[in-house]
Amino acid sequence: NMEKLAAQGIRFTNFYAHSVCSPTRASILTGQNSARHGVTNWINSESNNRTAFGPTNWNWNGLTKNTLTLPRLLQQEGYKTIHVGKAHLGPFNSEGEDPLNLGFDVNIGGSSIGQPGSYYGEEGFGHINGNTSRAVNDLENYHGKDIFLTEALTLEANKTIAQAHAEGKPFFLNMAHYAVHAPFQSDPRFVDNYKDSGKSEKAQAYATLIEGIDKSLGDIIQQVQQLGLGEHTLLLFLGDNGSDAPLPIEDDYSSASPLKGKKGNHWEGGMRVPFIASWITPNTHVAAQQQMPIASHAVQKQLGSVIDLFATLTTVANVNPPEGYITDGFKLQEQFKGQENPSRDTRFLNHFPHGDHRTNYFTSLVSEDWKIIYHYQVDAQPQYELYNLKEDPFETQNLADTQPEQLDLMMQTLAEEMKSKQALYPEKEGQPLPLLLPVLSSHQ
Repeated sequence: NMEKLAAQGIRFTNFYAHSVCSPTRASILTGQNSARHGVTNWINSESNNRTAFGPTNWNWNGLTKNTLTLPRLLQQEGYKTIHVGKAHLGPFNSEGEDPLNLGFDVNIGGSSIGQPGSYYGEEGFGHINGNTSRAVNDLENYHGKDIFLTEALTLEANKTIAQAHAEGKPFFLNMAHYAVHAPFQSDPRFVDNYKDSGKSEKAQAYATLIEGIDKSLGDIIQQVQQLGLGEHTLLLFLGDNGSDAPLPIEDDYSSASPLKGKKGNHWEGGMRVPFIASWITPNTHVAAQQQMPIASHAVQKQLGSVIDLFATLTTVANVNPPEGYITDGFKLQEQFKGQENPSRDTRFLNHFPHGDHRTNYFTSLVSEDWKIIYHYQVDAQPQYELYNLKEDPFETQNLADTQPEQLDLMMQTLAEEMKSKQALYPEKEGQPLPLLLPVLSSHQ
C-alpha cells in the first residue's frame, strides 16, 4: 500500500523530523520548530525529564488549551477533527495530555503515553497484562479479544470517518499509530511472513509492525474510496523520527542504513523520515486537485519537513491562522508538483539540549548541501561536525578541521537560527551554555 501510494503521488527523499517524537508531534500541530515552541525532548508522563544539564524552562508541560493548533483552526471552519493513536503531547494531569484540549473533536487512544503497555487485545492493551502504567485508553470493546492494537485503531478510525461523512462534515484525521515503537511485539497476522528470514526475533517483530501499518493504510484508503470521498481527500504518510529498528548489536546505530544513525542520534538516520503525499483517488478534473495538483510516480529531492504541514494544510483547506502567528514552515504546493520551490528556505534546525538519549546535548542544522552539528561543552570543550551532504550523504567525513571557513559560516548561520527562535540552551551551574564559535570567527 505504501508503494501504491508513492506510485500515484510523490515521495520526498530529504524530509526531516526532529530526532525524537514529542518535538515532532508538537511541530506538526503548531507549524513551529521545537526550538520555538519549547518541546525539545520527549515528554515523560510522570515528571520533568530535563536531565542534568537541560534547560530549566524547557516546555515539558507540552501543548495547552491556549496553543494555536492545526486541528483547532480546522475545527473552527467546520471540519470534524479526529485523533487516533499516540498523542504524547503533555504529561499526566496536564492540558496537553488530552487531544480534546488541543482542537480535536474525537480522541481514541491518545494520552500522555509514548508507547503502549501492550499491543495485544487479550492483554487489554496494557489494562489486563503488560505495562499497566502505559495502557492504551478508549478501546475497552476490544479487551480480552484476539486483535492487535494497529487493527483496533484502524477499525475505530474508519468508524469516525464514516461518522463525519454521515454528518456531512469534511474531516481531518491525525492517524498516529503506536507501531513501530517499542515494545517490539509481533503482529500475529504477519508472523509467518518473516519466520524464515534469518533475522532476530525483535527484527521479525518489527517487520510485522511495519506490515500492520501498511495494511492499515490500505484499509483507510479503501474506506475513503467506498464513501466516495477519495477525489477530495489528501493523504500524507510520514514518520515522527528516524528509524528505531532493532539490530543484532544493540549499540549499532545504523538501523536507518545506508543513512548513519537512528532515532535520537544527531546524524541523518535520526532525523530523515519517509514522506509520501497523494490524493487518495487522483483525478485532475476535480476542483480540489486543481487547487493543489500532485505529481504521480514522482520523487522530490528538495528539502521538506514536518514543520511544513501546518502551512500546507491550512492553505489547501483555505483556513488562515490569526494575523501575527509565527510559523517556521513553508507551503509544499510547488514541491508536490515535482518542482523545486525557489523561494523556500532549505534549512532544518534540530535542537536537543538534553541528555540520556543516544546523542546528548547537541544542535544540528541542515542548510542546503551542508550540515553542522554542535556538541555543547557540558563536560569538555565544544565539538563540531561538518558534512557536505551532497557529496557525503552518509556522513563519513567530518570536515570541521579541513573546511574552517565553511565551519565558521555554518556556525554563524546556526547562531542566527537559534536567536530567531529564542532557543533555550543547556545549562551548567545555573548558567546557559551558549554556542562557542570557532576561533576563526570574528562573530560575537
